[in-house]
Amino acid sequence: MTVLEIPELALVALVGVSGSGKSTFARRHFAPSQVLSSDAFRAMVADDENDQSASAEAFDALHYVAGKRLRAGRLTVVDATNLQPHARAALVRVAREHDVLPVAIVLDVPEALAWERTDARVDRTFGRQVLTRMSRDLRRSYAQLAREGFRKVHVLRGVDEIDAAEVRYERLFNDRRELTGPFDIVGDVHGCRAELEALLVRLGWQLHRDDAGRPVDATHPSGRTAVFVGDLVDRGPDSPGVLRLVMGMVAAGHALCVPGNHEQKLLRKLRGRNVKVAHGLAETLEQLEAEPAEFATDVATFVDGLVSHYVLDGGQLVVAHAGLKEEYQGRASGRVRAFALYGETTGETDEYGLPVRYPWAREYRGSAMVVYGHTPTPEPEWVNNTICIDTGCVFGGRLTALRHPERELVSVPAEREWYAPVRPLTAAPARPDEVLELTDVAGRRHVEHAYGSLTVPAENAAAALEVMSRFAVDPRWLVWLPPTMAPCSTSSLDGYLEHPADAFADYRAAGVDRVICEEKHMGSRAVVLVCREPDGGPFGPGGGVVHTRTGRPFFGAPLDAGLLDRVRGAVTAAGLWDKLDTDWLLLDCELLPWSAKAGGLIREQYAGVGAAGRSALPAALATLDAAAGRGLDVGGLRDLIARRRDDVVAYSAAYRAYVRPTDGLRGVTLAPFAVLAGGKTSYADRDHGWHLALADRLCAADPEFFTPTRRQVVDLSDAEAVRAATDWWLALTATGGEGMVVKPYAGLAARSERGSLLQPGIKCRGREYLRIIYGPGYTEPDQLAALRRRSLGRKRGLALREHALGLAALDALVGGTPLWRRHELVFAILACESEPVDPRL
Repeated sequence: MTVLEIPELALVALVGVSGSGKSTFARRHFAPSQVLSSDAFRAMVADDENDQSASAEAFDALHYVAGKRLRAGRLTVVDATNLQPHARAALVRVAREHDVLPVAIVLDVPEALAWERTDARVDRTFGRQVLTRMSRDLRRSYAQLAREGFRKVHVLRGVDEIDAAEVRYERLFNDRRELTGPFDIVGDVHGCRAELEALLVRLGWQLHRDDAGRPVDATHPSGRTAVFVGDLVDRGPDSPGVLRLVMGMVAAGHALCVPGNHEQKLLRKLRGRNVKVAHGLAETLEQLEAEPAEFATDVATFVDGLVSHYVLDGGQLVVAHAGLKEEYQGRASGRVRAFALYGETTGETDEYGLPVRYPWAREYRGSAMVVYGHTPTPEPEWVNNTICIDTGCVFGGRLTALRHPERELVSVPAEREWYAPVRPLTAAPARPDEVLELTDVAGRRHVEHAYGSLTVPAENAAAALEVMSRFAVDPRWLVWLPPTMAPCSTSSLDGYLEHPADAFADYRAAGVDRVICEEKHMGSRAVVLVCREPDGGPFGPGGGVVHTRTGRPFFGAPLDAGLLDRVRGAVTAAGLWDKLDTDWLLLDCELLPWSAKAGGLIREQYAGVGAAGRSALPAALATLDAAAGRGLDVGGLRDLIARRRDDVVAYSAAYRAYVRPTDGLRGVTLAPFAVLAGGKTSYADRDHGWHLALADRLCAADPEFFTPTRRQVVDLSDAEAVRAATDWWLALTATGGEGMVVKPYAGLAARSERGSLLQPGIKCRGREYLRIIYGPGYTEPDQLAALRRRSLGRKRGLALREHALGLAALDALVGGTPLWRRHELVFAILACESEPVDPRL
């Protein structure tokens, strides 16, 4: 038996004369979908698989389909004679374009047997001399295949060897998806052995030393695996010591290592190549001279065996020295290796004479986390699920490791500056803080932040981009968007879809013992960013902005300016500028009445339904009464129509409760319920009592314009307090109130017993108000039963994702984070709003 080892992802070219059994071999060893037959493509383009005049078009289509398969990471087999160098060159080119290995399987059978098979086929009309020429071309191919670029060449001679062949798939060296960690990924060491030892110890590793006291291995009591991102050598004081330790850990199976560009240059020098001795190589060579000669040989062997990058943890983690784009991950080619070693440059140089790196990470949209080094940075920063952990230890910075899957960064300071950097570590970034780029938000993106991470689908990003680019306020002023709010669990009480008992139970199940129940104002969400000075603030020209929950100007000028003047005056009168030591405040509010902003919606969507029902149903009842007077049995139908009439009357009363006349800002009020941030402080950690106390001060300062928020603080272990809050909700909703929002009293950043973020608020809407949402007759038993089967999971997940992004945006706002990073977080909140979630929830 002959075993043919083939990479799991490869372009396999079957090579053989007509009648050698290529198609039979393909059917035996590969799935039909994996095989691209030249005959089939001729038939596809010319309706005749033997039409040689269609070969050019057929192979053009075949190469196109092969490229699509390889791009998708699928093994592809080409069933053609592949006897001519130009035909094989085209296949090698397709393989290289998609960074996969080209493999050739040669089927060599006696010419007589091949002719016997060919002559027996009625669809083959060429003569024996053609087959003889094919056999001659096959012999010439043997010596050429490897030179042409085929990485593996398998030759099967004779029928017996072909029949006995077995195809086995082998993983690429970079595919270590079976290794799930946990991992400690270490940044560029550059010969800083003492710092490496200190970092490993801090990470919990135990160092093992040889008789001379030198560290030669390390183990972790929890079975963790170290992963080194390369650049172990050059510039630092002890490159041999670093190599000895890392080589020992790798040999013992305690670590993995990818090569850096400095190791590659050292390898070329050790192999006698002519390289420029610069950038710290001289120091490494001098240090190696003090080691035994066999040590340098071992180093060369070690470096030569390193793999360009690793795909780990089921494909969730990729480690490469300079990073790796998604389309290169798990691939093998010179281009992939070059990118992994050196990254990509723009072709420009900066003021220090160094190449300008192309910011590939900003465009990264892959699902795998990419951890890399190569370019020193003062602080590691997550960018689209990638992170550079080279923090310039050899330049006097720090040596940093990333724990995976914990996503925890651990670092130790450098003992000193071992090598003066050409570009200071604290040099200004290439992009000014205020510059926004389309690539920051376009396409499928992975957003990392302190409260978690999420993937923004490309279609959601496109929808958000439409709003942001056409309708939203200036991005400098758009600093936060409110999260959507999930309803409480569905009630099983007769006649109710939502009830306080279920809202309390939801928080009780999350380990919350104290909540605040706030009156839910039926208006329009308004976010107010107001500055102390009306003519300018820290966010650009103007003294503030008021916008909707999707970032659009609320009313537009000049009404928004007038609204901001009222808020500014109240903040001044309430003494909040001085109390909070700030020149600006970010407020979360509700603007009343609902009709002030949603008058058109009420007329078109709600009033029309009510008017139609109030007109048609009484007339229907009159007709039924007349029918009953003539002795017809319409009692059941009349009862149904009567209930529908009553439901429509209740429906009309429900939406009318939130309509009142306004003229500009006359008749408009604002209900503040959270003071989110000001100056250099986020107030997300303050309890809701603190927030509402400040809101009360604004109401007292301008009671005509500000509306207070009624509330009840409830100890969930106190049955009497729970009963009182429930009675309060029943009274509130019975008099036309929308309902209440139940929140953890501890504040916006409250967490559960397990440490996860809690829902920032759960809405519990009144029985009559829900007619506006679900229709006049939603309380009918059959309709209510159907509504009780509604799924809340997606809505709850969406609320938490948006809430986490909002908290991160507040931190970024007060932390001096660049505008593009703040905008990325706010943009992601708006993108989440494109999720296909039932809008009635």
